[in-house]
Amino acid sequence: MPHKDLREFLDKLEAEGELKRIKAEVDWNLELSHVAKLNEDQEGGAALLFENVKDYPGKAVLTSLLTSKKRVALALDMPPDTRFTDIAGQWVERMSGTRIPPQMVDSGPCQENVLEGDKANLYDLPAPWVYPLDGGRYVGTAAYLISRDPETGRINLGTYRTMIIDEQRAGIQIIKAKDADMDLIKYEKMGQEMPVALVTGCDPVLFLCSSTMFPVQESEYDIAGALRGEPVEVVRGVTVDLPIPATAEWVIEGVITPGEKLPEGPFGEYTGYYSGTGSHNREFIKVKAITHRNDPIFWATTVGKPVTDTHMIMGINRTSSLWNDLKNMGIPGIKSVYGPPASAGRFLAIISVEQMYPGHSTQVGLAAFATHTGNYGLKTVILVDDDIDPENMDQVIYALSFRYQPDRGTQILRRGRDTPLDPSVDIPQRGMTSRVIIDATIPYEWEEKPIPIELDPDVEAKVRKKWKEYGFES
Repeated sequence: MPHKDLREFLDKLEAEGELKRIKAEVDWNLELSHVAKLNEDQEGGAALLFENVKDYPGKAVLTSLLTSKKRVALALDMPPDTRFTDIAGQWVERMSGTRIPPQMVDSGPCQENVLEGDKANLYDLPAPWVYPLDGGRYVGTAAYLISRDPETGRINLGTYRTMIIDEQRAGIQIIKAKDADMDLIKYEKMGQEMPVALVTGCDPVLFLCSSTMFPVQESEYDIAGALRGEPVEVVRGVTVDLPIPATAEWVIEGVITPGEKLPEGPFGEYTGYYSGTGSHNREFIKVKAITHRNDPIFWATTVGKPVTDTHMIMGINRTSSLWNDLKNMGIPGIKSVYGPPASAGRFLAIISVEQMYPGHSTQVGLAAFATHTGNYGLKTVILVDDDIDPENMDQVIYALSFRYQPDRGTQILRRGRDTPLDPSVDIPQRGMTSRVIIDATIPYEWEEKPIPIELDPDVEAKVRKKWKEYGFES
């Protein structure tokens, strides 16, 4: 059964031993994020709920929620031991069904407390200061922006970093050509402000969807419904005519005026680097209202070097959406797709292919870059045969060592669309990237292929049957 809200999910994590409550007072200014990051660097680090945040009695901060694939599996209502690529495979399977639109309800706990006008103060949110060189406190790290296409009515949920500028203004980095940017351009042509809502803290499936690349005509609410197996309950905003998740912990309602900008940043990004030098003029939200639940929980992420929940989330959703895109292209033989969390799931993909004709592996590599997901930021595609598990790096390195021939298996593409956050590109040149296909498959057309070493199946079965007799426990 899907989780009705963030709190129900936290109850599940606590029962699984995956949640740690921090009851000691912790300062929102650097201390909280440093505790979280050091915890994340430990293998098996739990999600952390800081219940005693300095200056914010009764307001908890949640970090490191989805830094492990076990917790991602639980978020998607799958067994906790589900493999990464199996999580992605089930995502693709659920996506193949009917979309389930949200269900409007009369009221929800997200509006238990309503602060409008001058009473709506962004500093009432326990947003942490994450890294020393950040430009400010970020209210949007594990949050998503809700906007509407004024022409089609399509509702979009998109993840964009959001920094507190003052009590009622928050700078937001809406990346060019993303859905919210296209919505904003339409409002600008109409000479109108764009109504928005910034949301944090609800069923984690919504945040998984908000940070995934979907075609512009699709609403993340409908996709979340498909992944959950039932509709997301929404209420109408207090000051904006937008559907808000009924169980959200915090909601910031407001407008963005096209053309008006204020300094935002810098910010330590998921690449492990700052995305530029200094601050840049960006759009900002003018706050009209803040609503929240009683005893609200503020969900934040440390971002920074891998692996944080940002990387794990992007690893899962980029793997799933790339695999789904390739499936929809109708290319046969694709057995598995893996976007490693350490690459944020977006810069590198490993694809397992059962080859059926000459040039098949090359087709898959080129297709990956042509997909909706891969067209934005994907730089490296590694192709392996179907006997290689893309999630097993020892097997991948084996294929790269004994099947990959650089002059035959390397194709470099000179120009492709890139994210402006990519630190491997000189700052003035960001937005474009080169790309490489590394084909570590055995060529289909070879008449004499290398003969693999294999165990005798009958002897293997006999040995496995007697395994404990040899003194092994399992």
